[in-house]
Amino acid sequence: MPACKNCKGFVTDRYVRVFAPTGMDDVRVCPNCEDKLRSGAEVREAHSSRHANK
Repeated sequence: MPACKNCKGFVTDRYVRVFAPTGMDDVRVCPNCEDKLRSGAEVREAHSSRHANK
């Protein structure tokens, strides 16, 4: 089962096909990771939270 390498959360096979580098079975960061995000080929710390507090 594919998972996020950062938070270990579940991700779909489709998400992995789109966002994981070629040859990887898991993604490095997923949409649920508020502290990190993809930046080109790298993963970096988020400058601010990606989820608005309401």
